[in-house]
Amino acid sequence: MQSFINRNRVLLLHLSFWGVYISFSLYQISMFNQRSENPDWSKSLIFFTIQIVFNILLAYLNYFILLPRWLARKQLGRYFLEFSVPFALLTMLRINLLRYLLDSNTNQFRFLNSAPFTIQLVLISLFIVVFVGMLRFAVDWFEFEARTKAIENEKLFAELNFLKAQINPHFLFNTLNNLYYLAYTQSANTMEVIEKLSQMMRYMIYDTNGARVPLSKEITYMENYISLEKLRLNNEVPITFAVQGNIAGVLIVPLIFITFLENAFKHGVSNNNPQAWVKIDITLQDKTCMYTVANSKIKRTNQVAEEKSGVGLQNVQRRLDLSYPNLYTLAVNETPDQYAVELKLTLA
Repeated sequence: MQSFINRNRVLLLHLSFWGVYISFSLYQISMFNQRSENPDWSKSLIFFTIQIVFNILLAYLNYFILLPRWLARKQLGRYFLEFSVPFALLTMLRINLLRYLLDSNTNQFRFLNSAPFTIQLVLISLFIVVFVGMLRFAVDWFEFEARTKAIENEKLFAELNFLKAQINPHFLFNTLNNLYYLAYTQSANTMEVIEKLSQMMRYMIYDTNGARVPLSKEITYMENYISLEKLRLNNEVPITFAVQGNIAGVLIVPLIFITFLENAFKHGVSNNNPQAWVKIDITLQDKTCMYTVANSKIKRTNQVAEEKSGVGLQNVQRRLDLSYPNLYTLAVNETPDQYAVELKLTLA
């Protein structure tokens, strides 16, 4: 229903105005005839019909022809001239037609020959023309708003695609490094890594083109990533991944979690550090998704690597701003021994 109103709001505005105007006119005619000793409904309806027809003719002559010309030329004097001539001619034609049809040799409607009637008719007609003309500006405003929103959406979509594209090379670079290490050490897990990498690349290339993906697919992607890391670390580092709640039918922005997971392994895990660990938790409750990644802290000697990691965090925060405006909270908790990121999303 709401979409129907949005698509036809201009037409509904016009119909609403004419509905109110016609109802008010019929009410006036009804009250006039009830007070009259000899009511003539046929002539009253003729009067009403002529009024409606001429008012519609004047209003939409201005709406469809004269106003668009003025908006294109921006010549106010020429607009008033082009409007005044047909307005005067149609008003004179209407008055004479009313006099001929309603008061020809009867003097029953003598008010049609009075100056107050002419002034009243002109003022009512001008009011209707101006009001309907204002609807023209409403239409232009609606169209401008729609174009602005479309351009804004295109920009946001382009920026989201750009930000998402930055994730793919980063992931591929890390995984190729892992694959190189396994091949170099002639690990028996090399074929398994290639298979998982193929699955992950298929997901990234084909499944993440939409604005939302099933959370179950995103979790499978993360599980494959964790499996690759476990193989690289020879399963020597404790890694736990827990999912709580019903994920069936839940949709999420693709690749929104992976940056935090990558950073946990990149900066918090070392296969020669017996104290290293990573914990990942996804909890769903109603429309709230809580994503937590915690990892041990190891001493970093390469400041450049730390600076580059900040780019990924800025990337994901920008994506969150675009995809979940005012619908997320991101908290970072850091102690001397551990680093934790907590992301709370309100899912639509």
